[in-house]
Amino acid sequence: MEIVYILTNQAMPDYVKVGRTKDLQQRLKSLYRTPVPLPFEVFYACTVENSMEVEAWLFEIFDDRRVSKEREFFEIAPERVAAALRARAVQEVTPKQTYTENKEDEVALEKARSKRDKFNFAMVGIPAGAELTFSRDENIRARVVDNHNIEYNGKVTSLSTSAQEILGYNYGVAGTLYWSYEGETLHARRVRMEEGE
Repeated sequence: MEIVYILTNQAMPDYVKVGRTKDLQQRLKSLYRTPVPLPFEVFYACTVENSMEVEAWLFEIFDDRRVSKEREFFEIAPERVAAALRARAVQEVTPKQTYTENKEDEVALEKARSKRDKFNFAMVGIPAGAELTFSRDENIRARVVDNHNIEYNGKVTSLSTSAQEILGYNYGVAGTLYWSYEGETLHARRVRMEEGE
């Protein structure tokens, strides 16, 4: 059974790559050998019944967000593509850690994550006390405590730390991709507001 994946890259924060493969680890290795400054990260991956059909279906759904017909890149929040893909998933196979070739890659990736995720609730008009939901399970909720922190599971924490804990990943994640306010991920809200929409 083949895998359909959604990849993100800190060097291209507003784009996702959608594709299919039989060997996800090998695919990540081959992509990292292309001229990109940082490794790709698996946002979501799953096995599907017919990978070619599912990939084509995703390409059709999000055609208006496709960067080029010759490329598998889309200018879209990754959670939107993941939400669609989960409808066709047989089994989730998202790796619990990021593929990097050496320690230098890990350091560069961590630096890029922290730089990109300099987010505060004021920049997107969300007040203290507002309720957030986790985009992959709306039963998981948190409350905004101040401009940078949330209360989740009875403790004050960050968006990223809480998302990493919920997902069970061994690496840091951009919490804004996973937490939502009024049905929109914080990342999508930030991009929309920065673009003045």
